[in-house]
Amino acid sequence: MTAAKIGFISLGCPKALVDSERILTQLRSDGYEIVPSYEAADLVVVNTCGFIESARAESLEAIGEAVACNGRVIVTGCLGAAGDNIRSAHPGVLSISGPQQYQQVLAAVREHAPNPLRPDPDRDLVPPQGIKLTPGHYSYLKIAEGCNHKCSFCIIPSMRGRLVSRSPGDILQEAQRLVDAGVKELLVIAQDTSAYGVDLKYRIGFWGGRPVRANLTGLCRALAELGVWVRLHYVYPYPQVDEIIPLMAQGGILPYLDIPLQHGSPAVLKAMRRPAAAQDTLARIRTWRGICPDLVIRSSFIVGFPGETEADFETLLVFLQEAQLDRVGCFQYSPVAGAAANSLDGMVPDEVKQQRWHRFMQVQARISARRLRDRVGTTLEVIVDGVDGDNITCRSHGDAPEIDGNVFISTGVDARPGDIIPVRITHSDEYDLWGERTV
Repeated sequence: MTAAKIGFISLGCPKALVDSERILTQLRSDGYEIVPSYEAADLVVVNTCGFIESARAESLEAIGEAVACNGRVIVTGCLGAAGDNIRSAHPGVLSISGPQQYQQVLAAVREHAPNPLRPDPDRDLVPPQGIKLTPGHYSYLKIAEGCNHKCSFCIIPSMRGRLVSRSPGDILQEAQRLVDAGVKELLVIAQDTSAYGVDLKYRIGFWGGRPVRANLTGLCRALAELGVWVRLHYVYPYPQVDEIIPLMAQGGILPYLDIPLQHGSPAVLKAMRRPAAAQDTLARIRTWRGICPDLVIRSSFIVGFPGETEADFETLLVFLQEAQLDRVGCFQYSPVAGAAANSLDGMVPDEVKQQRWHRFMQVQARISARRLRDRVGTTLEVIVDGVDGDNITCRSHGDAPEIDGNVFISTGVDARPGDIIPVRITHSDEYDLWGERTV
């Protein structure tokens, strides 16, 4: 007898990736074999994304491909919350479940592809850190599920529920396992990282026999003791973020904030139901940079939101110029089924969205190029992501994997993925840096 074989497709954001890792870890613990092709699989699991229309289309396409190539498909993830849409497009799928419904996925796999072999610890080894889909030197660390906000363009709360924070001890035990396994960089994620601990009423937890406050500050202070890079994602600019900046200045965690600001016009932010004010944000960014000059700020914005006027868009461009953000992503507004924004007046034509997107990116490209040019001549610590002969791809503290730029070295130095090395920056462009190892 051989173990039942499972194929797995993971789509969407890092939070969904962590869900996939959890499911794969349990399947491997149950003795299932994970295989990389449709042909070899007894069954295929597709973890979907359903945040925007393009992501929903990609998920439905992936399900269709799995059905066509294998025929036996289980669907889970954010799109699974809209099961009727999946059934109408692909009536043959075996099971549908929503995000975080790990037990339903596992039960469906066991029902439709029972494993003839009992788990054997000697054969079905699972590393202490679990199965990871990221390279061995970095890993996502999810600290909470769900979200309490009611942003008009978003349906995440209806799919993932309200905020549910993990206990500090649970998070830090996982972080320690990852570090013990060789992880050099922890990427802290949640739907709203800044809100961590609100539902726990910020009560005291324990790790290693010591108290840890269940809020972002307490968690960051504890993570700083692990001696690895710690990077914060999806941080709303709440007042408590101010407490983190001195820790960044002291080198405890990376001076990097990923803040989804979404717009710079007060009118658009109000229509979006965003929990921030543009002018307050600008003032706080100036304060943060005064405390921590090396701080790198990444953000994302939406252009073409319903009701966005040319004046609103010009206000956004002025905001960009004043904020001088280091890393920025921009998306053209896309309606999401079930979102409150669908009922707003003033839908922006697609050609106007496209034109505004180009103008936005041109402004931000100049800002990015200027800020990267300021790095030329400095020496940065970088983490090595890939080695291809003499070409080495790295990232600085200002670069998150896959979404930001890179630091390239081509001097034939001896380096391996996960090494953290000093590099003198020699030149730059709009998004990337080049340099040479100094030691």
